[in-house]
Amino acid sequence: MGGLKDELLKAIWHAFTALDLDHSGKVSKSQLKVQDNFDKIEFNRMCWTLCVKKNLTKSPLLITEEDAFKVWVIFNFLSEDKYPLIIVPEEIEYLLKKLTEVMGGGWQQEQFEHYKINFDDSKDGLSVWELIELIGNGQFSKGMDRQTVSMAINEVFNELILDVLKQGYMMKKGHRRKNWTERWFVLKPNIISYYVSEDLKDKKGDILLDENCCVESLPDKDGKKCLFLIKCFDKTFEISASDKKKKQEWIQAIHSTIHLLKLGSPPPHKEARQRRKELRKKLLAEQEELERQMKELQAANENKQQELETVRKKLEEAASRAAEEEKKRLQTQVELQARFSTELEREKLIRQQMEEQVAQKSSELEQYLQRVRELEDMYLKLQEALEDERQARQDEETVRKLQARLLEEESSKRADLEKWHLEQQQAIQATEAEKQGLESERSAKERALQEAMAQLEQLGREREQALEQYEGVKKKLEMATSKTKSWKDKVAQHEGLIRLIEPGSKNPHLITNWGPAAFTQAELEEREKSWKGKKSTE
Repeated sequence: MGGLKDELLKAIWHAFTALDLDHSGKVSKSQLKVQDNFDKIEFNRMCWTLCVKKNLTKSPLLITEEDAFKVWVIFNFLSEDKYPLIIVPEEIEYLLKKLTEVMGGGWQQEQFEHYKINFDDSKDGLSVWELIELIGNGQFSKGMDRQTVSMAINEVFNELILDVLKQGYMMKKGHRRKNWTERWFVLKPNIISYYVSEDLKDKKGDILLDENCCVESLPDKDGKKCLFLIKCFDKTFEISASDKKKKQEWIQAIHSTIHLLKLGSPPPHKEARQRRKELRKKLLAEQEELERQMKELQAANENKQQELETVRKKLEEAASRAAEEEKKRLQTQVELQARFSTELEREKLIRQQMEEQVAQKSSELEQYLQRVRELEDMYLKLQEALEDERQARQDEETVRKLQARLLEEESSKRADLEKWHLEQQQAIQATEAEKQGLESERSAKERALQEAMAQLEQLGREREQALEQYEGVKKKLEMATSKTKSWKDKVAQHEGLIRLIEPGSKNPHLITNWGPAAFTQAELEEREKSWKGKKSTE
């Protein structure tokens, strides 16, 4: 009953549309009441009359207006249950296939696919008037005359609209006179009606079918062939088909109808239409779900693109900071190299000056020693004074050794300091990913560097103390020299060859940029090699 109401609503919609009336809210399924004796064909014809003149094309068609009416009713049966009414390409293909099969022609699938390709993408299907024009212009019925097309439309109309499952002439045996009479039989889902002729004007009776009915084949008798029997609750009908093929077709059709009644299923064409609609709904739902997933993926992709853009900007900022830091590091390195070069040049100059002084002092010392050896006998009385001088020199030597040890410690600390400085430069050249981890290590090394600087300052203070001790020893040496002054005067008066021998260092004096110190020639050369090696490494 629900399908019938849908078809009637569609017919009403066509009529209201032709009258330019808005039918939304006017008629609904709940408001539409259909009586048992309601003639839906007459109702459809009334609605057709209201809308045909306004909408049917004026172009000449290969079908009559009656055929167009039947196509209009078929459209209401096959169209989608939404407004404005359209018939989708799948249903168009189904209808054209059935018409082609009834006409006995071959279905041209390629032609229909080409038609679908040229189909207007802006529309989901055809309206009823476009469908009538498509069938009426003979595009899919080429080579068929008007009568064949009309017969095909009528047969499809009977099957889809009038629920005619099978129809044809057969002989029926009477119940009273037992005579055989030719009748036109029409099989529907729950009834078999038989008429005098196929024009259906004079109905002679009905065979009501239910789940308790059955159909059986009978042997030939009384000169009648191709017999079969329909058993119902209160009556039995003997029927004779024209040939064995027709007999088997009718037995199979009636048996299928009774089976559907037992199952409570609708007619095959209605069930097939419902399955096609459900399949389209399922495909539409899958397509909508796919579109939803595509939108979600697109949104996720856009979010990822935004995240990547943010990461790219952060990387650019980090690269910019790293380049700035590298620039500062290179600038610092250049400044350190310039300062180290200046210090090295100063030390070279000081070393040259000290070498000259050492050479001069060495020459003078040789002259002094030669003269001392010549007058050794004359200065026996000076042994006590010389013993004091020797003691003073021993004290001076002790102080110098202490100073040398302090300088060695200072050199060691400076080597450690330079080593830490080199490690710090190498840490700066490490990859940016390790920068965070090395920051704490650099801080620790800076603290160690500060501690080393403090120790270096402590060594400087100790060196100052050593210098003060050296000055004290020097004063003692001067006092010892004053004791021998009278002896020197006497020697100068008698000989005129002796020069005053002033106490001096047994080793050459060297002066660095950190102050006076005592270096040997080997220590100076070793220090110069160390400076050159560090410079080449940087």
